[in-house]
Amino acid sequence: MQVPRAESKLRVFSFKIQFSSQVADLKKSLNFVNSAAEEIKSSVKLKRIMQTILSLGNALNQGTARGSAIGFRLDSLLKLTETRARNNKMTLMHYLCKILADKLPEVLDFSKDLANLEPASKVQLKVLAEEMQAISKGLEKVVQELSTSENDGPISNNFRMVLKEFLRFAEAEVRTLASLYSTVGRNVDSLILYFGEDPARCPFEQVMSTLCNFVRMFNRAHEENCKQIELEMKKATEGEKSKTGHLHKRTRTKQLSNSQIEIGNVK
Repeated sequence: MQVPRAESKLRVFSFKIQFSSQVADLKKSLNFVNSAAEEIKSSVKLKRIMQTILSLGNALNQGTARGSAIGFRLDSLLKLTETRARNNKMTLMHYLCKILADKLPEVLDFSKDLANLEPASKVQLKVLAEEMQAISKGLEKVVQELSTSENDGPISNNFRMVLKEFLRFAEAEVRTLASLYSTVGRNVDSLILYFGEDPARCPFEQVMSTLCNFVRMFNRAHEENCKQIELEMKKATEGEKSKTGHLHKRTRTKQLSNSQIEIGNVK
């Protein structure tokens, strides 16, 4: 009860106890975003797929005002499953996978280039900003309480010694964190611009969600194409066996008929 501003000191120590885990969690999320942005922009396979999609779109729209496009909106990726063939069995996504399997099979596993896409899609930049602000404000309160405690006398000597040591470490960590946070902000804007979108109208979360869904739909369509090919091959094999069996039966029947004729001649 003799400790001045005991509640304030306890809040400062609460912040000190949680500081390392809070910083580690924020760094982890920021690195997910950073890595995902770098992976997406540097993926040659994804770029080839995008080029193929543009070519398909221009071929479909040939003869119209949209038949010579130089690009397309990112959300158009999710419409590839909506365009279907006349038999209603194959979508444009299935056709895309079929074309790539025939012409560019090496790009089919492009999702392996995007290892951090899934975890980055779960990150909300607004939440990261709030966490960054909370850490900065918490550190300000540490500095404020340390300054105020200078007038407490000997009773706060140990408190000040512990807090000064923590402050040296924490300030360096926050500087590094702030630098990383700024870098992530620039990389996010760069990623959105990479797809020809406006960062003010197309948020990072939308880009990540669109790409994640596209990867899932692409992989699903490719798997369905592979299953369809296997089914057709199986039917062809069974048909060949049936044809061979029928031919063998006809040959056997003819042989029996010839035998009967020969027996008749003997009689």
